[in-house]
Amino acid sequence: MRKAERSAGGQGLTSHWLSEYLATLVVERGLAPNTVASYRSDLRRFGAWLERHNLDVLACDRADVRRYLSELRGQGLSARSAARALAALRSLFRFLLAVEARASDPTEELESPKLLRALPRFLSFEQVESLLAAPQVSRPLGLRDRAMLETLYATGVRVSELVHLTLANLRLDPGFVRVLGKGSKERVVPLGSSARGWIARYLEEVRPRHDRHRAAELFLTARGEAMTRQAFWYAIKGYGRRAGIEVPLSPHVVRHSFATHLLEHGADLRAVQAMLGHSDISTTEIYTHVTRERLRQMYDRAHPRA
Repeated sequence: MRKAERSAGGQGLTSHWLSEYLATLVVERGLAPNTVASYRSDLRRFGAWLERHNLDVLACDRADVRRYLSELRGQGLSARSAARALAALRSLFRFLLAVEARASDPTEELESPKLLRALPRFLSFEQVESLLAAPQVSRPLGLRDRAMLETLYATGVRVSELVHLTLANLRLDPGFVRVLGKGSKERVVPLGSSARGWIARYLEEVRPRHDRHRAAELFLTARGEAMTRQAFWYAIKGYGRRAGIEVPLSPHVVRHSFATHLLEHGADLRAVQAMLGHSDISTTEIYTHVTRERLRQMYDRAHPRA
């Protein structure tokens, strides 16, 4: 906007524009509640900054946005958090541009802070085998947990997706599950024969005795309720200790192991992206760095002139 508009006094980011924008995130883009909450928090902070500097979201320019981000970094905000803050601003200004509240996007040529992406932790195939064998399958809950671990490693689903798998979305005969992922996006993921076998045993021997409320979810607690993320997180840590796995263990480490092992055995990157539910191929490409690093380590150990 014009300088004349800027000198008239700023209103920051009014509740009207914030509410309108957040509504589009839910209705049109279908973002998850946690993502919307993060955007709301970032934009409220930006709105407060605009008010302190007597600026209006409809009139601020690129220099203002750059100064705001610089101040965030000066306050000790990490590069990752600053990048998320800029992503929230980009999305907001594109919305304002689309509804013709602004004539330009002040974030258009701003670069995100460079992030050093840490390689994901993963298990060796032998460690995965030990983890899968850790539950005592002679006990009902041990058999359920074996089925859950097998499903997790067979599909690479997120833990929230695992505990929300339903009977209706399970197809044991052809061997696949329908998964509802981030942004309410649905994908189909294959189920290997080992996972199918353990799920079939669980369905026959354990689930009927626990299903007191005709639950839709596949995996149930002893009280007949859906398994929770926290309960499974706690269980997998215990099985990791029982299996002698020393690396910090979580369901996400098993997800990383799923992707890494697939790529190591020649799987197509796009296929792995689809199974993981990544919207951007660059997110999946981190696993190619993992496999290259493992190849380098193997070379260094094995080659006499490495």
